[in-house]
Amino acid sequence: MKRTKILLSGLLLVSTSAMMAQGARNIRINEVLTNNTASIQDDYGQCHAWIELENTSFTTYNVRGMYFTTDKSVLDSQMSVPERIKRMSVIPNGDPRTQIGGRQHLIFYCNSNPAQSKLHLSLNVPMSEPLWLGFFNGNATELIDSVSIPVLAADQSYARMTANTWSVKSAENVTPGIENFIKTDETKDAKLKREDPHGFGITLLAMGIVFFCLAVLFLFFWVFGLIMRNIEMAKKVVNTQPIKPITKTVEVTHDLAHATGNILQDGLKTKGIDKEVYIAVISMALKQYQDDVHDVESGIITIKARETGWADEGSQMTHFSKPVIPTMHNAPKIPTTPEIH
Repeated sequence: MKRTKILLSGLLLVSTSAMMAQGARNIRINEVLTNNTASIQDDYGQCHAWIELENTSFTTYNVRGMYFTTDKSVLDSQMSVPERIKRMSVIPNGDPRTQIGGRQHLIFYCNSNPAQSKLHLSLNVPMSEPLWLGFFNGNATELIDSVSIPVLAADQSYARMTANTWSVKSAENVTPGIENFIKTDETKDAKLKREDPHGFGITLLAMGIVFFCLAVLFLFFWVFGLIMRNIEMAKKVVNTQPIKPITKTVEVTHDLAHATGNILQDGLKTKGIDKEVYIAVISMALKQYQDDVHDVESGIITIKARETGWADEGSQMTHFSKPVIPTMHNAPKIPTTPEIH
């Protein structure tokens, strides 16, 4: 159990580190100005060398705890982490501006006092000589981005043109805090070619639109076919099972129920046959109607003779002490009822 917990914790830590590293890879150095005489000023009205970071993704990332350095010796893989940190300038915590939004930029002032602001760094940026600038992750080991900057004239900047190319920009074309390309006369085709020189972006966009349209058409025809199938099924049900017999059965059942109610009410009022008998008879009638079972009558009424004893004189001569019991030979003939056909 302990081994499983340790393994899961290790996997979680590795995945989290990988996600953080992937997010840090979206931050890059975008523009650098080393000799600031008339460019932007800080909150105190002072001109400092500055570094611009850009978030190339569409999600927010916090750069606090990451490092800048101009000391190329930190590239030595044998150097310890504490020794590297001594030669770096850390981006401090506590300033919400270090949360760089998607496609946004952030300016850091160099050769300054960190006590003035979280965006002021003590990083040494020389003005009259070329320098190497490195940007490291929070572990002070992983190099996120770097650039070699030539000697720049006053208020000139060194700006990224494409993913791997840089260019010196004149003082009037410096773009701190915004994109490096601000051209009012640039056509859309030229801008697209500059931003997507290999055409991967436009290809993915076109394929995405095509597949989206196909998906919409598929959903439309699927729903349309489903509706048509249901309509056809409803027509078949109506044709094979007409509503008229069902309606007739409902009417007959309603009439029988009404008649049953009247019979029960009349029987209870007159105190005639018990209601259980009515219920039994009606249930039997409904059962026969349901099973289509009926009595077959011939239409012939038959009356057969039966001895009733109403003409027996012996039973009426009660004033004699000994009643005369007639025998079979002297008994009067009992009239019979003829059959009626």
